[in-house]
Amino acid sequence: MNTQLSNMLSKSLPFLRGDLQTIDPSLPNLITLLQSSGAGECWHKDGCFLSHLTDVYRILKLWNAPNSIALCGLFHSVYSNSYVNLALFDINSDGRETLRGLIGVEAERLVHLFCIVDRQTLIHDDIIFKYSDDELVYHLQCSEESVVKVRESGMSNSNEQWRQKLQSILPAQGIKVKHIKTGEEVHLSRRMVAAFVLMTMADFSDQYYSFQDELFDNENGRLEFTGNNFTALWPGNGQPGLWMNSISRMGAVYNLIVREENIFIQETITQRSQDYNDRDDDLELVIPPVFEYCTKILDTEKQKVARDLYWDVMINHNRMETVEMMLKESCEKNRYVGEPYLVLGQVYVSTGRFEEAEKVVEEGLRLIMEWGSSWDKRMSWEGWIAWGRLILMNAKNKSWPKSSWGILNLGLVR
Repeated sequence: MNTQLSNMLSKSLPFLRGDLQTIDPSLPNLITLLQSSGAGECWHKDGCFLSHLTDVYRILKLWNAPNSIALCGLFHSVYSNSYVNLALFDINSDGRETLRGLIGVEAERLVHLFCIVDRQTLIHDDIIFKYSDDELVYHLQCSEESVVKVRESGMSNSNEQWRQKLQSILPAQGIKVKHIKTGEEVHLSRRMVAAFVLMTMADFSDQYYSFQDELFDNENGRLEFTGNNFTALWPGNGQPGLWMNSISRMGAVYNLIVREENIFIQETITQRSQDYNDRDDDLELVIPPVFEYCTKILDTEKQKVARDLYWDVMINHNRMETVEMMLKESCEKNRYVGEPYLVLGQVYVSTGRFEEAEKVVEEGLRLIMEWGSSWDKRMSWEGWIAWGRLILMNAKNKSWPKSSWGILNLGLVR
């Protein structure tokens, strides 16, 4: 196992082993609180609400998000919000004070704001949908050049196209949005909006699959929420959803915000330019590793072709040579998810091609651990990692069962 993968596994092991105390000494009590509040009894898109909350927390922790943002992920909808009606704490009585005493003032403030803004309008209509895919690709390139220039020479230019576009959407002083229930104005700093984009990436990646595609007629794979197929039957066929283009665009915009914030702060220091209040400068913004650290946009057509190739392999009985070809093409079209690599690794070990299996399985495991959740949600994140480690261990030992009972007897991972 290479060093990078070994390090990622070390970060993942406490979650795989349920070692909550190691992750955060307060985590066992927080989970118990959610359980006693009925979170495990509430329906959620891919299971129950409790599992979703803990999954989002895990994703954010694996992405190295600061503790306040990770805790917001753990409690992100407990006051109910613009997407779900799942109020576990009463926002109008002593619920806020109770939660504040458990997770701290900063984290509770994030939870509260996350629950009272119209996140659909804020994240999608007012930010993501303002950019085309090509524009995001170009602005990522330009912003990288700007960051390098600032780092090497200390020179910046606020009139650059990518900066002007971002500033027109999210100015340095932040924005005002409407409270979803009272209609009152709510101020959000630019860094707070960035944190909400990051949490929405984690939130969506954990719960989205083909059921939402059916609900919103997401045929084009852009997840624009234009359909209204409320008769879609849950949970559908369990097929991986066409959500990754949308998350890649969120990641790109998030990266642009982080780069603009870093340059803006540097300008404020060196030029003694105007400072603004309520900017949440202490709120740390980290870049998650997905989509090559949020520098790539997954094309909608490639996303669909890759998913369909994978699914064809899963549901149809094809010859091994055809399966290999289809899985390799799936991995080439969408190199950002791990499950197709693991299935390809199984094909390789089954045919005695152990070195090839090692290579693709290590890549698949890396991607699955980077995401912190599964893409093919028929199996859990933990299940996919266990399966991948099992294939990898056997590939290194150059062995694989040659009988059906042998496959069923697999299980121990060292």
